[in-house]
Amino acid sequence: MVDLWHHGDREVGDGLVDLAVNVRVSAPPDWLLARLTDSLSTVAAYPDVEGARSAVAARHGRQASDVLPTAGGAEAFTLLARAWPTRSPVVVHPQFTEPEAALLAAGHDVTRVVLDAANGYRLDPRLVPEEADLVVVGNPTNPTSVLHPATAIRELVRPGRLVVVDEAFLDAVPGEPESLAAERIRGIAVVRSLTKTWGIAGLRAGYVLAEPDVADRLAAVQPPWSVSTPAAVAMAACSEQHAVDEAAALARAAEADRLRLVDGLRGLGVEVAGEPRAPFVLVRVPEGEKIRLALRAAGYAVRRADTFPGLGPDWLRIAVRSEMDGFLAELKTLL
Repeated sequence: MVDLWHHGDREVGDGLVDLAVNVRVSAPPDWLLARLTDSLSTVAAYPDVEGARSAVAARHGRQASDVLPTAGGAEAFTLLARAWPTRSPVVVHPQFTEPEAALLAAGHDVTRVVLDAANGYRLDPRLVPEEADLVVVGNPTNPTSVLHPATAIRELVRPGRLVVVDEAFLDAVPGEPESLAAERIRGIAVVRSLTKTWGIAGLRAGYVLAEPDVADRLAAVQPPWSVSTPAAVAMAACSEQHAVDEAAALARAAEADRLRLVDGLRGLGVEVAGEPRAPFVLVRVPEGEKIRLALRAAGYAVRRADTFPGLGPDWLRIAVRSEMDGFLAELKTLL
């Protein structure tokens, strides 16, 4: 039985180098911390997300009615599971497990479409059953780090079907290629998160971009004031042009770090899945669980990947960091 509720934060611990959690930075930048600190002077009032909604809309070239701020990207999946009248939901795996977990918790039967390692975990729209009325796919996908063509995702659109694209990591890909966030497309909803790039996992800040009728349906089941004042401030601040530019610079740095890591892993003979594009990589090593525990004993926490449907105990997910030489040296001694 796959543990869909297992996430990378359960792998970390005191004294361990964190290569398990996909939050790119250890703390928010000073300008964001200052904005968050200032917001605390207003927390006596109930949260108001209208400023965040307008800022996010402007950042993506959308209308404010297309935006629903959420308590992290994960809340969006809970809202979808509760609000969308699905009879035949499909989740494309391997991917972030929260969408399926939310659907199951809401009482839905979920069909899994599992992509093939031999095909580089690339999306084949023909694998999705025609009767599917809700399809969830990550882009780039966690944990495979594969970036699917926008054309392939568009091919999933059908009358009466909602295609949900989890773009939680697309701002970590230089230029945000293959994104559908800037377009209002009938039958497509995009989920975004600010957690990964800006180091605010504890704040829970994300949003949905969708047609107004979809956004309104989700809002109707959202708990009142679920998005806190600091989270709303973070959404507005991280949507400003200087923040978008800074995220682009961070993405370029992450890309360079990832390329060095992939070269180092392949130099050790480690199988790296697909063509990684996000700031994490999926690898397969013999006796992966044994290797994971040995790395942990040596001070390195990596993410077990057998809790992602379609993967097994030999698969591990490794977050990209700027300094990976020590990790690669330790891994070499274990292979």
